[in-house]
Amino acid sequence: MTETAPGRDRAAVLRKRIRIIVAITITWNVIEAFVAIAAGGAASSAALIGFGLDSIVEVLSAAAVAWQFSAPEPQRRERVALRVIAASFFALAVYVSVDAVLSMVGLRQPEHSTVGIIIAALSLLVMPFLSWFERRTGRELGSATAVADSKQTLICTYLSAAVLIGVLLNSLLGWAWADSVAALTIAVFAVREGVEAWRGDACCAVPAAVLTGERTEGCCAEDDPDDDGCRNACCAADTQR
Repeated sequence: MTETAPGRDRAAVLRKRIRIIVAITITWNVIEAFVAIAAGGAASSAALIGFGLDSIVEVLSAAAVAWQFSAPEPQRRERVALRVIAASFFALAVYVSVDAVLSMVGLRQPEHSTVGIIIAALSLLVMPFLSWFERRTGRELGSATAVADSKQTLICTYLSAAVLIGVLLNSLLGWAWADSVAALTIAVFAVREGVEAWRGDACCAVPAAVLTGERTEGCCAEDDPDDDGCRNACCAADTQR
């Protein structure tokens, strides 16, 4: 069946919206990375330096989405983009874990950082909105990559909260171990989301073919040539919840 004009127009609007969201995310994270790494270096704060490096990982993830949606047929690049996003999750988990352990054994002693507190607090305000907007758009478009990237942004939100709490507790109470414990929790989340992105579990989003009218919505369509087993597995998981 040929795409209907309204469906094609709507899909184009959603792709443009994702490109805008990704551009905003990249711009914010570049600023965040520069400020956090500079503040962390000045205060010898492993948490803030890790936070800045996480922002670089977020830029990599967003860039993968931007690369995908720069193509005339973004779905052809989706699998590669998902692999990049998954790898960024795993890299984040490894760094945060190592950094947290080094802090817990006393090899690093963070100092107070007003700039670090401000940038973490601002991130806690900005990131949830960007994550929600990208996930909502990605689900409507049927883009597993956009949904996976929105989860990466959400992980950044959690890390912002962990860094903010850790830096505050260290500044106010001298609890240098607090941000390390929170960071290890974030690492667990990062590994889980990385596994889901690698498997393509984010494909529970509504397929673009439904949006454009090429086929009707169905959870586990066995005759769907574009399913590739991903959506069926996702639906099966949903029925068990």
